[in-house]
Amino acid sequence: MKWDPSKYVEFGNHRDRPFHDLVARVLADDPQKVVDLGCGPGNLTATLSVRWPEARVVGLDSSAEMLAKAESQAQQFPRLEFGLADIADWSPDQDTDVVVTNAALQWVPGHQEMLGKWLRALKPGAWFALQVPGNFTSPSHTLMRTLAESGDWAAKLSGVLRHDGAVAGPADYLETMLDAGCSADAWETTYQQVLQGPDPVLEWVRGTGLRPVLAALSPEDAAAFEEQYSALLRDAYPTTRHGTVFPFRRIFAVARKNP
Repeated sequence: MKWDPSKYVEFGNHRDRPFHDLVARVLADDPQKVVDLGCGPGNLTATLSVRWPEARVVGLDSSAEMLAKAESQAQQFPRLEFGLADIADWSPDQDTDVVVTNAALQWVPGHQEMLGKWLRALKPGAWFALQVPGNFTSPSHTLMRTLAESGDWAAKLSGVLRHDGAVAGPADYLETMLDAGCSADAWETTYQQVLQGPDPVLEWVRGTGLRPVLAALSPEDAAAFEEQYSALLRDAYPTTRHGTVFPFRRIFAVARKNP
């Protein structure tokens, strides 16, 4: 599945806020190595170099398109670098002081089991911070699944959408972190976002959750699917005099490995 970095960074103020809320809970004073798993276009990874200018900051992603965009960030910070990697194949080394993963683990089947292994491999005092979407039961996702499973779409999109069990709940992540010998904090936030423009929820999901559908269909079919889907979204998220209110639930968990 190819990613479109320019589409992904649309609604930047809204998409970026959970990352900053997450990193604010990482209280590392002087890390030497910081890893961003699933760094995307690198704009948020660069803020880690601003916060910890003496650290080696490494952004990893499996999308060549995203990493091509991220390289412009690396040119601005001498200790910032990016690399091609699959999260499922990654493990922390003993130099790793901070790991951040923002809106990426939902794409990795079995990531909760991997999380336990990563945490056990971290050295004492190291931090691990994750944020994943918690909106798989919201209309934006349930309507997408319902449409994909209906009529002629069912055959064309069979097995494309993996929403059931894509993420765990805050309590589940907390338990995994505590079991791995960490002090931990987990919480959830629902941002009541006001989006502007025509079909703004469709534009939002085009950058993330709709990508597998668009990748699986021909251009003609993709346009037809979007037309049907957008009509459903307009009913579910009506425009108000202030714009379109889009509730956006996110799940956060932060761990520090105990001595």
